[in-house]
Amino acid sequence: MKFDHPALVELLQRAYSAEKAAAFAYIGHAGSLNNREAKAAVKQIEDDEWGHRKNVLVIMQKYDIPISKYYEVKFHIIGRVISSSCYVIGWFMPYFFAGKLESGNVCEYFVMMHYFHSLGIRDHDEILYEMGMKEKDHEIYFLNQIRTSKLLPIFEKVFSWGKKSSLNDVDIENKYSVAKSQEYCKSYKAHTDKPLNTK
Repeated sequence: MKFDHPALVELLQRAYSAEKAAAFAYIGHAGSLNNREAKAAVKQIEDDEWGHRKNVLVIMQKYDIPISKYYEVKFHIIGRVISSSCYVIGWFMPYFFAGKLESGNVCEYFVMMHYFHSLGIRDHDEILYEMGMKEKDHEIYFLNQIRTSKLLPIFEKVFSWGKKSSLNDVDIENKYSVAKSQEYCKSYKAHTDKPLNTK
């Protein structure tokens, strides 16, 4: 089954490859850490990203969407570079930029849901919801690791993510159900860094 929705096709292709970049980055992040619990937590997040990649591929295959060679190469390189950099940029930045990345990934999955709904397709609501919420869990984990750092207010001001701003509107303490989750990320434009005010 094929459909005509270029934005959805591109978003799926990009997400599939970007999950590999994220997983590679977390390999380096975990390797750069000394604390066993922290290593295990980041390793689990890496495993989650590989799982998301598999889930996205299943969806792509159902609609005969090809893997983008361009995105595969691009994100492979990005992931490897980030992975290596974790060993030299200190402890704060890997946590900060991982949190910011995960924050944006949340809405990508809910935007996919919106796109599928526009085609009358609701078959993937549960898995997209699950992946979006898992990315939110990742965002919260990374933020909590740096919440008390004196660097956070500076980085938040420059990069528009932190304790007072997020790239999604998901409140993990008051989650919508799957049926109501189309309310998430209505104003989000895929691939932008426009923060949502969470004050």
